[in-house]
Amino acid sequence: MKMNRIQFQKGLSLDEFQDTYGTQARCEAVVEEAKWPHGFKCRKCKCTNYCVVWHGKVKTFQCNECHTQTTLTGGTIFHSSKLPLTKWFQAMYFMTQAKNSISALELKRMIGVCYRTAWLVKHKLMETMCVREKDTKLSGRIEADDSYLGGENPDGKLGRGSENKVPFVAAVQTNENGNPVYAIFSPVQTFSCAEIAKWAKQCIAPLSTVVTDGLACFNAVEEAGCIHQKEVVGKKRKSTDMECFQWVNTILSNLKTSFLGTYHAFDFEKYAGRYLGEIQYRFNRRFDLHSILPRLITAAARIGKRPESWLRLAEDSR
Repeated sequence: MKMNRIQFQKGLSLDEFQDTYGTQARCEAVVEEAKWPHGFKCRKCKCTNYCVVWHGKVKTFQCNECHTQTTLTGGTIFHSSKLPLTKWFQAMYFMTQAKNSISALELKRMIGVCYRTAWLVKHKLMETMCVREKDTKLSGRIEADDSYLGGENPDGKLGRGSENKVPFVAAVQTNENGNPVYAIFSPVQTFSCAEIAKWAKQCIAPLSTVVTDGLACFNAVEEAGCIHQKEVVGKKRKSTDMECFQWVNTILSNLKTSFLGTYHAFDFEKYAGRYLGEIQYRFNRRFDLHSILPRLITAAARIGKRPESWLRLAEDSR
């Protein structure tokens, strides 16, 4: 069997990580460069001149023009965190370099914090990944399928009516060689024509060819200017045996295996988009594992603050 060079790429070793980000000072320098790539800029008046004011051990940047003060972590995903940046960087390393996801419980043990802190760090970083993936659009030939995340609750409904199942659309863009390039995992309210039309307009470029199993709601992709190629399945024609669905089936299988092996439980209805966004972020950047961590650091420095109260809101209420 031919070696898959994407899977066997070098990545970022633990030694390299320690050499680059092993101290608080190095982490601070990296965050400063990511936050102000062209030098300090006041968030209020855009002035570039500043002085440093110390409040105890806290380094504060003060604008020379309007005297507005900000800390290095102010207005970033690390906003108001008492956790050293070294711990944040360790969490980002494990979340980006692991092949599968890492649970908050495992993260707690690996970076040496309490569970609540690990949960908060993981969700803030997953939110950062989701924001970066928000505008991702697929184009060309795309395999799409309907799927569910979660399972039945004890004494609850089974099957599609389960209260703990979240419907989502999985779509994979393939290249001229038939290999997967990018993927999107999008939670939807229901598998209705209105929902699929809304999804397609947001996630699929016009004139793309969308290959589906013939589920009626996917006819709505044509409203987004796409070509709908229906490959109807049934008892005598299973999607798992059809080459046209090879990659969407493979990726969905890997996704669900990863979730089953990593998480014992989480609120699917409330946080499904965030967990799916983490998988999508890693998958779409798998071609260069060495750069995925620096890219996440830059995103974390520019996303803005995300307080715990906001993170715990149901996604559809924001």
